[in-house]
Amino acid sequence: MTGTRRAVAVLFLLPSLVLLGALVVYPIGYSLVRSFLNQSGDGFAGFDNYKALFTDDGIRTALKNNVIWVVFAPTIATALGLVFAVLTERVRWGTAFKLVVFMPMAISMLAAGIIFRLVYDQDPDKGVANAVWVGVHDTFAESSAFPKAHPGRQSPLRPDKGGFVTGQAVRAGQSVALPLVGVAPDQMPGNAKKAVQAAVEPGKVTGTAWQDFTRGKGVGRLGQADPSELGYAGMRVEAVKDGKVVASTKVRDNGTFTLPAQADGALLRLPASNFKEPYNGLDWLGPSLVTPAIIGSYIWMWAGFAMVLIAAGLAGLPRELLEAARVDGANEWQVFRRVTVPLLAPVLAVVAVTLMINVLKVFDLVFIIAPGSSQDDANVLALELYRKGFSEDQPGIASAIAVFLLLLVIPVMLFNIRRLRREVRR
Repeated sequence: MTGTRRAVAVLFLLPSLVLLGALVVYPIGYSLVRSFLNQSGDGFAGFDNYKALFTDDGIRTALKNNVIWVVFAPTIATALGLVFAVLTERVRWGTAFKLVVFMPMAISMLAAGIIFRLVYDQDPDKGVANAVWVGVHDTFAESSAFPKAHPGRQSPLRPDKGGFVTGQAVRAGQSVALPLVGVAPDQMPGNAKKAVQAAVEPGKVTGTAWQDFTRGKGVGRLGQADPSELGYAGMRVEAVKDGKVVASTKVRDNGTFTLPAQADGALLRLPASNFKEPYNGLDWLGPSLVTPAIIGSYIWMWAGFAMVLIAAGLAGLPRELLEAARVDGANEWQVFRRVTVPLLAPVLAVVAVTLMINVLKVFDLVFIIAPGSSQDDANVLALELYRKGFSEDQPGIASAIAVFLLLLVIPVMLFNIRRLRREVRR
């Protein structure tokens, strides 16, 4: 090449070089210099800012969470992408499925964060995750409908181990009144009907458990079932003798119940299970689950990216090798494990490494999804950089975190570049 051509090439590259220097090289250089200065920027601090990376509790938590992110998020997203790519080759509507799985990539991190902040809401009436979880839980373990119920005035019941028990033993041929209060009308079971006084049955103990809501003088009778009051449908009643349950039953929709002759001479108990708080799901955004929950939202976004790249690699596999394996007697799982995955290893490595670089810089999802009460527990290096630099006014430590992040990313980038160059040579 002549000198003239080199000069022309430099002229063409000059705008890009200027932008690269102004937007990349200068900020990196400035951050490196600033990381060795004190917080005011007018004195040399040596390696004090870098020492803080391993002594500050917030930064150590962020570093631990970044390790969790790097280990689990790329691995799970790549594995799901591989499964989706292989399965969609075998169904007619594979293209539509790929479109649906890839669609979250069109959503910004900000929008995804807001979506999953609602998905993980503690209230099952708002949060989809807890709505599903509570639905599954209540299928196998029914929740109580009377968490606030308690004896009212002149009630024969007294507290007993979280429930209530009658003060005197009951007799066969007797109708017992078990009035309670404390349940709001709109919280009563949907199948609850107007309470009625239980009829006496020879040789059996009968009774009524109902919401004894007497609003004042002349409106309802205290201790008696009125037409405007509802029965505690489904409440459990036990007959207890010498600390042992000898009979039990559930209250009917109209509040009445019947116990067999074994209940004669026993105390009637409304066990604590009637009054336990209804199951409210998991605290997805609490200290223990917030990081896995946010990683779940990241996988929702990036599994589609992994699927598309792996599907492209899968399309280029030599089909004769797959068919030869099947002809030799390999089943589909053996073909997948021993032929497909090894042939896709270069693509899987590129996807995993790309996602590793991405998760090292994750900020948006953690900042938006994690509430203030658990943001310290969900902290990552990029978020801690922002907090040190802007919230806590410690630019020296923030610059040290930025340089440390760069040092973490560089080996992964070099690995990716080297692998891509090998692919080009092939």
